[in-house]
Amino acid sequence: MIEEKVKNLLEKEIEKQGYILDEVTYGKENNINTLTLVIDKKGYINVNDCAKVSNLVNPLLDEADLISESYVLDVCSKTKGSEE
Repeated sequence: MIEEKVKNLLEKEIEKQGYILDEVTYGKENNINTLTLVIDKKGYINVNDCAKVSNLVNPLLDEADLISESYVLDVCSKTKGSEE
């Protein structure tokens, strides 16, 4: 299962940065393969937190090459869509 492999690969590295990897999903969103990482931490998650985690995990995902098809990486907070 891709989600479990991704979580095993990334969870410790994300936690070292002070974040929690809450959920990993992989599937089609609007006909595009999407890997979604839902992160959390004490306090609020903002766009800078999502960008920081994205920059951290991108090279790890590229090196591990767990997903053979092209996909979009989406790093978001638990309350996706409710940020102002």
